[in-house]
Amino acid sequence: MQHPRRFLPSISALRALEALDRLGSASAAAEELCLTQGAVSRQLQSLEAQLGVSLVRRDRKKLHLTPEAQTYAGEIREALEKITQSTLRVQTAPMAGTLNLAILPAFGMRWLMPRLPEFSRRHPDITINMTTRLQTFSFGSEPIDAAIHFGNADWPGTDSLLLKSEQLLPVCSPELVSIGTYLPPQQILNMPLLHIQTRPKAWQDWFEMQGVATDPQALGGTMYDQFSTITQAAQHGLGVALMPDYLVEQDIATGRLAALQPRPTEAAGAYYLVWPKNKSRDPALTKLRHWLEGQAQPEDPLPR
Repeated sequence: MQHPRRFLPSISALRALEALDRLGSASAAAEELCLTQGAVSRQLQSLEAQLGVSLVRRDRKKLHLTPEAQTYAGEIREALEKITQSTLRVQTAPMAGTLNLAILPAFGMRWLMPRLPEFSRRHPDITINMTTRLQTFSFGSEPIDAAIHFGNADWPGTDSLLLKSEQLLPVCSPELVSIGTYLPPQQILNMPLLHIQTRPKAWQDWFEMQGVATDPQALGGTMYDQFSTITQAAQHGLGVALMPDYLVEQDIATGRLAALQPRPTEAAGAYYLVWPKNKSRDPALTKLRHWLEGQAQPEDPLPR
């Protein structure tokens, strides 16, 4: 696609605009860009001339962006970040043999890591770099090619592959409830509940599936950011945690935790591999996706 020259300003002029908007002064922008204040002013004048619109209000020696220019600068910032990340990706993986994957720590450790040696044997030319992400993010603003996501297959602008459904089990310390003693959901509701930040509605959804009406405002308790910390809290008797069964199976078997229900309940969400649609033909991602299709068998037990 060819773009008219007037719609493609110079990167230098756009960087000057973005820096002035972010830093608030021409002197700070000049220092960051290693330019003089006069050079920054000339870059902005050149941009105004090319666009045919006024972007800057000049108050004595101070420069202020117009409201329209501030909006434009915010949009330009996203584009510059994407250019930077794309350039970094090309520099670090010129042969398209590197894949940047965002993972969830617990699932990555217990499900993905035990399987990756096989992938490495089959595809020794592909390097997978992994980073932990607990919150949602934008593929457009971070150098990430794909992600392990828990929830529904509704991430905008992406395709997905179902990896694994999840079974949830309420557990607590044997100091609170003797091992082998199962409690009805209504009784569990009256116990101190432990919550995980990434799934704030987990207990509410679980009680609804058990046919127990709850007031979301009444579901108090303490909050934890990761399964590793909430597991420790449950083991030390701080309350009841609603846990994926594969994460607490060993703790239940060794007596560190007691299960409060005889069978787990399937969670509302599931684990997916998600990737941007514009990455669908990436060679490294295609190989990983095809290999994971053979691993994504919900009926198979998770590795312990």
